Amino acid sequence: MNTEVFRNHCLQKKHTEEGFPFDETTLVFKLKGKIFALLSLKEDSRTCNLKCDPEKAIALREKFKGVVPGYHMNKKHWNTISFDEDVSDELILELIDHSYNLIHTSFSKKIQKELSL
Repeated sequence: MNTEVFRNHCLQKKHTEEGFPFDETTLVFKLKGKIFALLSLKEDSRTCNLKCDPEKAIALREKFKGVVPGYHMNKKHWNTISFDEDVSDELILELIDHSYNLIHTSFSKKIQKELSL
């Protein structure tokens, strides 16, 4: 996965904000203040963290060597995905969408409607 492809895919999502709230090597993507993706910009750590449905998270970890419980995150709801393992770019993009949608649906119906505009 290319860093710019990942970043551009995240930024194409409505109301997405990006920033560096933790350090200068972890790019964070948020929807209305809630994180849906973290991207490591370290040369030796080509990974991302994405929110995931707990059952789906377990299935992905069992199927792919490159998917492990979220580093520094709630391990039930977050996965760390290695770009240099067995996870395709297409699947990573799908998992970004899944993470964004989980955050979107966590808001009240009123806020969801506002976000859809």
